[in-house]
Amino acid sequence: MTASTRVRLLDVPVDLLDMAATVDLVRRHVDERVPGAHLGVNAANLMLARDDPAYLSDLSAADVVTVDGQWVLWGARLLDHDLAERVTGIDLMQQLLREARCRDWSVYLVGARPAVVRALARRLDRTGVRVAGYRDGYFAADASASIATAVKASGADLLFVGLPSPQKERFIIEHARPAGVPFSIGVGGSFDVLSGRLRRAPRLLQRMGMEGVFRFAQEPRRLFGRHGIMSLRFVWLLSRQLVRHHARPSRR
Repeated sequence: MTASTRVRLLDVPVDLLDMAATVDLVRRHVDERVPGAHLGVNAANLMLARDDPAYLSDLSAADVVTVDGQWVLWGARLLDHDLAERVTGIDLMQQLLREARCRDWSVYLVGARPAVVRALARRLDRTGVRVAGYRDGYFAADASASIATAVKASGADLLFVGLPSPQKERFIIEHARPAGVPFSIGVGGSFDVLSGRLRRAPRLLQRMGMEGVFRFAQEPRRLFGRHGIMSLRFVWLLSRQLVRHHARPSRR
């Protein structure tokens, strides 16, 4: 991205793009066959990036990093960044699936459990999306390169990666984009929702910043601990940043 769209939020790169601008960027990459990568960040991702230099490097290398979490959106606005809306992985995926139907793009799915990704592929096929291929997210790290090569060989225009962080980011930046996949999008747990296995939080809870709580209620054993601790760290560090930010003398 250009310097005018990319800022650093708690020392992590974020692009100040709305959904329309993000979709337009993906469209240009696909049309021009220039490999690109999208990643999204929530509060837990920001904290992980502060702890893991390799993960931070992967985020920095992405063509676009959008704000996925509501708390991160609020934090960016409190720090006076001009950010209109979140661009979540699941919302972006749904928008791009509509583009795929209209433009006859084919898609590839990597991630989730075998039954989940298979169910999603079938659902997309029934709704008019060309599915070039899919595979579950249970593979060894040394299989990543061959999987990325298979995605490229399929001719897919879009790759949706439903892996957890930091595996998702590493797969996209170190394997999918170098393999020449036109555009790779990190969508986290979106496959579970779009396949029908899990429900997404209602819009009101999303706007209240409670989407993570709703997801936790559906998968408490998997999400307990790390996400809660990282969210608390985010609030603490953001508070400190806000104090420093608003303590600066105003420029006249």
